[in-house]
Amino acid sequence: MRILIRHFVVVGLTLSFSTATASRAAELIMFYSPLCEWCEAWDREVGIVYSKTSEGRIAPLRRLDIDEPRPTTLGAIDVVIYTPTFVLMENGREVGRIVGYRGEHHFWGLLGPLLDRLHLPKAGTAGFASRRDIVKITS
Repeated sequence: MRILIRHFVVVGLTLSFSTATASRAAELIMFYSPLCEWCEAWDREVGIVYSKTSEGRIAPLRRLDIDEPRPTTLGAIDVVIYTPTFVLMENGREVGRIVGYRGEHHFWGLLGPLLDRLHLPKAGTAGFASRRDIVKITS
């Protein structure tokens, strides 16, 4: 009985870890500065809705102050000079970036093609799909 319980605990922990890892497979890192007017504009125009969009579910936002030390887990990101800079990460590697903010239409127009580069599993399969397939499934 003890062996059986240990087996379920190990399997449960493994599944929990793999689920948590999979949910963080893609993320959008926003480098910002508290003094950045364009960062404030992004917050007003896009930031308030980003997490509610299909893009926000695919690549959750993580904000980092450009002047603070960068977490070691983000060592793969090349130098960031300007704010805001949005870096799309997938499984620890940089997929692409958007430097600056010229308005919400410009931002969404640049983010879509970046998200298309992600290797997203289709719902219920082991295959891969583009972002458009996932949006259709979740919409």
